[in-house]
Amino acid sequence: MEEEASRFDDHAFVPMVSLEMNVAVFKSQWQFCDEITEYLSDILGQGHSDPARYANFLSVAANELIELAFRATNGRGTISFSLARSATYNRLRIAFPCDEEFRRKHVKAGSGKIQPGPNGGPDHTVTKSDEALLNNLATIFGAAIHIEKDGADRIGIIADFPSAEDFQ
Repeated sequence: MEEEASRFDDHAFVPMVSLEMNVAVFKSQWQFCDEITEYLSDILGQGHSDPARYANFLSVAANELIELAFRATNGRGTISFSLARSATYNRLRIAFPCDEEFRRKHVKAGSGKIQPGPNGGPDHTVTKSDEALLNNLATIFGAAIHIEKDGADRIGIIADFPSAEDFQ
């Protein structure tokens, strides 16, 4: 995933939609993961020759990333979801607050990047299985997935999906 870092230049992307909600409300119902996924995936499907197929296929990856955010957020503040499009990629960005302990255990000193690693407790759920999940999503969908710091107490998950419709 690190070798794909050059794809995370925001200048080439045009915003499509953004959604922000209170984390406590988001975490109040697991079902919000599915509802947000469906909404965002339908928008991602726009402009494709087979919008339903593209939206359905990408909804799998989007749902996994949204569920990861559901498990990892600390329950305070806001969580935001945004979609942007470039000529060749669609970008999903999820930004949410996390505990200082989580950040300290998972942020490399000076890099500004979260390194998924061993579980630090019940609220620290970016585990080796999540790292495997992110790698699998990147491989299956031809995506570049990046986790980074987003302010003093937040992280952001950024996933660039190819807009081509040649999924295997």
